[in-house]
Amino acid sequence: MSRSQLNRGSGGRTPESLLSQDDTGCTVLHVDMDAFYASVELIDRPELKGRPVIVGGGGRSVVLSATYEARAEGVHSAMPMARARRLSPHAVVIPPDHRRYAEVSAGVMQVFASVTPLVEPLSLDEAFLDVAGAVRRLGAPAAIGQLIRDRVADEQRITCSVGVASTKFVAKLASGRAKPDGLLVVPAAETVTFLHALPVGALWGVGERTEEALHRLGLTKVADLAHTPVETLRRALGDASGSHLHDLAWGRDPRPVVPAQAEKSIGAEETFAQDVDDPEIVLRELLRLSEKVAARVRHAGMIGRTVVLKVRFADFTTITRSRTLSERTDVAKVLYRTVAELYGKLGLDRARVRLVGVRLEGLADAAGGHHQLALDERPQGWREAEQAVDRVSARFGRDAVRPATLVGDDPARGR
Repeated sequence: MSRSQLNRGSGGRTPESLLSQDDTGCTVLHVDMDAFYASVELIDRPELKGRPVIVGGGGRSVVLSATYEARAEGVHSAMPMARARRLSPHAVVIPPDHRRYAEVSAGVMQVFASVTPLVEPLSLDEAFLDVAGAVRRLGAPAAIGQLIRDRVADEQRITCSVGVASTKFVAKLASGRAKPDGLLVVPAAETVTFLHALPVGALWGVGERTEEALHRLGLTKVADLAHTPVETLRRALGDASGSHLHDLAWGRDPRPVVPAQAEKSIGAEETFAQDVDDPEIVLRELLRLSEKVAARVRHAGMIGRTVVLKVRFADFTTITRSRTLSERTDVAKVLYRTVAELYGKLGLDRARVRLVGVRLEGLADAAGGHHQLALDERPQGWREAEQAVDRVSARFGRDAVRPATLVGDDPARGR
């Protein structure tokens, strides 16, 4: 039985029915969006909820994603579209919108990053998190998992499933068992009990051929494999594979959560205390964010070239606009001028705004950058002025020197 079949359930008593909810030491989370691409498409097509929906192209393309209603008819990802249409003839087929998926994925990853810096993305729609350092701040691991589920549903309007365990492998299995829209804790002390009730196909590294080889040995359950001498497994499967599967069968998975390399961008965003429709308030916030981003970029010793504006509306619709500059910068005035122009070109006409963000991408070491002076440009300018502000802020506090526009109360932030 493959892991995909396992995730759909195999009937009878499930392993999780034997588990308690003790999450002590279970600081590894695997968070997986439910039918991600299809769920994103339903954000703007709520009338399709409850119907079979397939995301994919035409011709000889394959299924990218399918709702659970389509899955119940036998459709699954990577299936040829022609076959999927035969299995689910009444399904609504939607062509993929990869830009939209990347946008929602970025929002999901921001939720993860706000919980812990130890995030290991596996794809656009799933990641491992090590929440050991967040327990004191946010509560027990299961509570953190629920917090993530709530925030993803609230902010991105899609659902996710969370596995909570002491190792990455078991956490991933647990999230599969929790689908859709659920959370499952596998207590550290009950890991072996959980694993041994599963079919051998649930183990990482067991594909169709390996599963067939194990079945020829009479090994159908993980418990069977666990109690087989490791030398027997090595002879049948090879040294590395045999040892690896034997370790997994006993819940041994020492791999840590390894964060992805830091994205080469620096940004900041702010959610307004109340939705606003006054362009002046929005522009004031964009100025404040531009100041913050530029200061962070200078502190990191970087300069960047692509300026990105993010706007989220009251209905949670989110758009981004970007502009690549002719040369890299770390100057707040340049960032603000760019995002203000991008915002002006949106022509929002008093649309209610929930959140705005500013980001500088394409970062490079400032030491390797250079600025070509214009004929009428003074050698000392805004960059030097802002560096002086950095020094004052470092000594007297972040708000010691502020643009005149930002002095006083800020109704956009509820102060």
